[in-house]
Amino acid sequence: MAVTLEVDALRTETMEITLGPLQYFWEKEQVLAFYKDVCEWPVGRVYLGETVCSKRRQLKLDDWLGIAEQLQAAGKTVVLSTLALLESASDLAMLRRICDNGRFTVEANDMAAVHRLSELGRPFTTGPLFNIYNALTLKELIDCGLERWTLPLELSGNDLSAILGQADELGLTGRFTTEVFVWGMMPLAVSARCFTARAHNLPKDQCQFVCKDYPDGLAVHNQEGERVFTLNGIQTQSGRCLNLLGDVSGIQKRGAQAVRVSPQAEGTHEVILALKGKPGEGTDSEWVRGNNTCQGYWHGTAGMVPMADITP
Repeated sequence: MAVTLEVDALRTETMEITLGPLQYFWEKEQVLAFYKDVCEWPVGRVYLGETVCSKRRQLKLDDWLGIAEQLQAAGKTVVLSTLALLESASDLAMLRRICDNGRFTVEANDMAAVHRLSELGRPFTTGPLFNIYNALTLKELIDCGLERWTLPLELSGNDLSAILGQADELGLTGRFTTEVFVWGMMPLAVSARCFTARAHNLPKDQCQFVCKDYPDGLAVHNQEGERVFTLNGIQTQSGRCLNLLGDVSGIQKRGAQAVRVSPQAEGTHEVILALKGKPGEGTDSEWVRGNNTCQGYWHGTAGMVPMADITP
């Protein structure tokens, strides 16, 4: 069953569109070409870097910094994102290099990054896998230097209202920016095991980088043929693409100041144009509409419920 694409065009003077970090392992040339295009896109803030697996080394930190400079020259605010799971001393060393870069703000995706950035006295943001479930946690992190946070994906709109209400009572209003993930495959969990390698009967240390063969992740179906998860190396994602494009007004009314779009191999630019009220070609893609999409946990329903089944 096809679903009509419904988009709340943003009030661009008060609501910001951000582009989240690339979650997949693309060829270096594809990554460079993608961000060259992003320079022309109507997004205000771009997150860069490897957040999933430290073995994905086609782009070095200097490459990411080069992309960052290119985007900054195009008028974008650039943020360097860190790994969500540190597994080795080399991972920690890379984390320090990112936090110590001295040129770009950092998105902390675990407490090690928060600790380092707090030591340096540098402001930071947090991503959707960072566990912030109440205003007291938010206050502790603000005291450490947090200036922006992304609502965890498992929380609903009602949860956001409750947290921001508590934050107001604590006198935190105006000290931080709230961002909501509105489109893309939802990152649900990370693990020391590489599930994509395991699906190919390969050990993690000899994975042959098979995740490069899946630019939007490896689909996992149940016995009824329904896509229930997406494997992305050590990361498990939703089986359906989150689509809150029709909920932007509600997100804004609940106090968020920014909405995040997560890069996919197809449809990302069209979604951003739709959010800006300038729908372009490609909005009939199954990534943008149809039964490959869901509304996650925003409405307090099961996260994988197809968008077609959500009662207005």
